[in-house]
Amino acid sequence: MITKREFLQAALATSALWGLSGHGNWGRLAAQQALTQDKLLEFEDFGNLTLIHVTDIHAQLKPIWFREPEVNIGVGEAAGRPPHVTGKAFLDMFGIAPGSPDAYALTHEDFAALAKTYGRMGGMDRVATVVKAIRAARPDSILLDGGDTWHGSMTSLRTKGQDMVNVMNALGVEGMTSHWEWTFGQDRVKEIVDALPFPFLGANIFDVEWDEPAFDPYTIIEKAGVRVGVIGQAFPYMPIANPKWMFPDYSFGIREERMQAVVDELRGTEKVDLVVCLSHNGFDVDHKMAGRVKGIDVILTGHTHDAVPEPVLVGETILIASGSNGKFVSRVDLDVRDGRMMGFRHKLIPIFSDVITPDAEMASLIETERAPFKAELEEVVGKTESLLYRRGNFNGTWDDLICDAIRSERDAQIALSPGVRWGPSLIPGDDITREDIHNACSMTYGQVYRNEMSGEMLKTVLEDVADNIFNPDPYYQQGGDMVRVGGLSYAIDIAKPMGERISALTLTDTGEAIDPGKTYTVGGWASVNEGTEGPQIWDVIEAHIRKTGSVRVDPRTTVTVTGG
Repeated sequence: MITKREFLQAALATSALWGLSGHGNWGRLAAQQALTQDKLLEFEDFGNLTLIHVTDIHAQLKPIWFREPEVNIGVGEAAGRPPHVTGKAFLDMFGIAPGSPDAYALTHEDFAALAKTYGRMGGMDRVATVVKAIRAARPDSILLDGGDTWHGSMTSLRTKGQDMVNVMNALGVEGMTSHWEWTFGQDRVKEIVDALPFPFLGANIFDVEWDEPAFDPYTIIEKAGVRVGVIGQAFPYMPIANPKWMFPDYSFGIREERMQAVVDELRGTEKVDLVVCLSHNGFDVDHKMAGRVKGIDVILTGHTHDAVPEPVLVGETILIASGSNGKFVSRVDLDVRDGRMMGFRHKLIPIFSDVITPDAEMASLIETERAPFKAELEEVVGKTESLLYRRGNFNGTWDDLICDAIRSERDAQIALSPGVRWGPSLIPGDDITREDIHNACSMTYGQVYRNEMSGEMLKTVLEDVADNIFNPDPYYQQGGDMVRVGGLSYAIDIAKPMGERISALTLTDTGEAIDPGKTYTVGGWASVNEGTEGPQIWDVIEAHIRKTGSVRVDPRTTVTVTGG
């Protein structure tokens, strides 16, 4: 008798062969054909239920440029498997033609040149068009938001996330989980959640005082005669990655045993037919969890911003990764019968903003939300002569520019900038507006500090961050990308254990080796410490760009990487 895993493996193989995942042969074909909205939405309906997934939008209401990572190193069992495959290797793995629309959307290859051909991506009015089209074809669809939605732009900062709340309400979301939402503070989160027309899910969010669940762990949605249990999993490392003083009454964590108990409750007591985990764990954490927690059919993964064009099968669970910044919408059609997922069909839909017609109602709402800030958003601060991008394990040119601004404006020898994954790109020749600056740094704790730090402490900071990223156990990977540095170079051996990865720290201005016993002037931002003082990072960046007028930041080689 065929097992469920064997059945799903067969479905996945068929998906890859016949393009049912939306890639494979289609990627090659599209290189020779003009893109159309109908082509992007083309999908052969399958089964009796559809999931629609968006995640990590980071408050990007308008179309943007977003360059995918050039460096995304996997360690341990994750080495060499998606999403830790980039560039040409990624294209080869998924059968995508160089220069095609998919190559532009999914990799960094020839990004600036292809951007001029294919245009910006995303825009919530285009996302709305896609969601409405899927719902028209599949009325029994469920739209789920993986979190990191309310934060990441000037308008979201000014409205404390309300602009995004209004947009997602209009989109018709049926459940969400969270991460950066909490950086508006627990009182603001509670205020928004109390008014949401859909559940705010977090099986792993507990009340600190009573050590009891603080939010709904799951919701049950009935569509097409199918009972679907949707479990929410918030970002587990909130108090480490973000300021705990902003949400002191709550604790998080992976809570694997709790996840298994909730799955068992849904399967046993609630008699659901399908279990979906709406997760903000990050891909590698979800990959490990899928192999250890039994009974989850689908994990809609988020946090690490990975866009993977085909589902990843772990045991009897499929992982769906839907990218970030509104660049993609995932459609997952499922055949659910007799309390089992019998098969699936998937498409990662790229949101090419020049191809997809904006939804008029959503476009109007977006303009209404932006109207009070329009003049400020559109004010031109400078121009870039080079590609400005962030995403990748080590320095990006946007962060190099930020570090230059900190060193210049705060008179610091060394600058540190957090390795956050959010923040769109700009292509050569673009104006730099105030909105662009905020898209790269907008947050509720953006003060730029200036401190004295010993050489020993600098190394400790880099070692700690490195272990948060490159620990071979995904459950100990608690960070984003590597902290960005300015005025400093170093070497990192990813294969070495914690405390031994970082070496050759050097001041780039003088070539002088960092002395563990000496102190250095360090500027940085996004400190998790309460009471941090200093100007806001966006003001520091704007002042620097206004002085230079036109900026050019070429990729720097201040980090030497081995062992990856």
